[in-house]
Amino acid sequence: MSSIATAPARAAASVTVGTGPLGIDDVVAVARHGASVVLDPAALDGVAASRAIVEGLAADPEPHYGISTGFGALATTFIAEDRRAQLQASLVRSHAAGSGAEVEREVVRALMLLRLSTLMTGRTGVRRETAETYAAILNAGITPVVREYGSLGCSGDLAPLAHCALVAMGEGEVRDASGEPADASTALAAAGITPLHLAEKEGLALINGTDGMLGMLALAIDDLRMLLTTADIAAAMSVEGLMGTDAVFAADLHALRPQRGQAISASNLRRLLADSPIVASHKGPECTRVQDAYSLRCAPQVHGAARDTLAHAASVADAELASAVDNPVLTLDGRVESNGNFHGAPVAYVLDFLAIAVADVASMSERRTDRFLDRARNQGLPPFLAHEVGVDSGLMIAQYTAAGIVSELKRLAAPASVDSIPSSAMQEDHVSMGWAAARKLRRAIDGLSRVLAIEVMTAARGLALRAPLAPGTATGAVVSLVAETGAVPGPDRFLSPEIEAISSMVAHGDVVIAATSAAGALD
Repeated sequence: MSSIATAPARAAASVTVGTGPLGIDDVVAVARHGASVVLDPAALDGVAASRAIVEGLAADPEPHYGISTGFGALATTFIAEDRRAQLQASLVRSHAAGSGAEVEREVVRALMLLRLSTLMTGRTGVRRETAETYAAILNAGITPVVREYGSLGCSGDLAPLAHCALVAMGEGEVRDASGEPADASTALAAAGITPLHLAEKEGLALINGTDGMLGMLALAIDDLRMLLTTADIAAAMSVEGLMGTDAVFAADLHALRPQRGQAISASNLRRLLADSPIVASHKGPECTRVQDAYSLRCAPQVHGAARDTLAHAASVADAELASAVDNPVLTLDGRVESNGNFHGAPVAYVLDFLAIAVADVASMSERRTDRFLDRARNQGLPPFLAHEVGVDSGLMIAQYTAAGIVSELKRLAAPASVDSIPSSAMQEDHVSMGWAAARKLRRAIDGLSRVLAIEVMTAARGLALRAPLAPGTATGAVVSLVAETGAVPGPDRFLSPEIEAISSMVAHGDVVIAATSAAGALD
């Protein structure tokens, strides 16, 4: 399963991890663009101070959960001091039980960074060298092999995080900085990193968190911020190419329904269509069209609702990024308390919510693509935008591809978070399934980028066929960008390479860059 890739130009060179929260852009910089990690010295001092509390409790003859006891259903079992190192190592080894395909490098880097961020809060009780080892692994470009299946989202992303902790111990599988497979011990040695020998509580601290699902949420937010602007650009091209009106995007009309996202999308559409000779060509009284179809007229309402959903998801992500999720956790006054903050419900819900929005935006995009190909609805363009009608099929099957993706996106919009399977001898009797929600959202985002690419390709051909009428400056810049791939009107040819090339342009933000270079910044 792959995600879209966005342009690396936005990446910071380094990200400082301390007691304060990371931002979404920080996660993206380290996970996706390879920014290095710097540990705040004051925060490291706090890590050492909290470790002293754990070591004091470890010497107490009274049992303390996670420090001198077993875990989960074995929480009441006292563990003798000489067996606790083995307990922590055994915990990690047994929990590194993932299966399936390898998870993407950016996801693994995100979850390691976020676990490191929690360690640096001083609320987990790990040693400072444990935090330093995680930072060193990230900075060496070593990526633990994490498998697709294994997390129920409670107690957090146990199996994925355990695979990373195992590597910090010098065990398990990795990809080195060049992407080649290697044993963890070999890769750590080559990077000059000493494997960890876990002490009391450290195994728990390294695997109890929502870091996998949260990392994927942060990456999804980054993707969707760009893709929803791309959706506005694609819609503008379709409105223009289908001889639609921009009157319905007027600011005063949208002020009657003061939804923030809707206003933003309408503003983008106005800006993109403001100087269009095609739109101007049919604004006079001779135009008898009363109103456009919903897929054109209601684009701000649907795209705007998706924007508002994204804003809500970002607010949840920000709160989670400011959290110290562990069990047990060290409180500010030095208590060690069991808690349920590792439950992934807050993150799982918004991951599912975003999958719904993604499916709907893609569904509307596909409908605009389909209108271009239907002679009865495309306002005088040839059927299927074919070069020689009856001989050529034009973009007929490109729409099939979009339709097939949209159908899958509707299935992926079914929420994972409403399911729960009890585990750990009924101790963990309600789980979030947030990891599953995140995995399907990544696939959905990839599908959305491809559906939008097919609309952009189709609209670009439709606009080219309107000659001698010219598109607006911004939409014309996108038409020119698409033409660079060879996707121009003409006889039938091998279409898949053109779809893939334009999909890559969409995924890398090139369509947004082309439009904004001509129209100015879009929201």
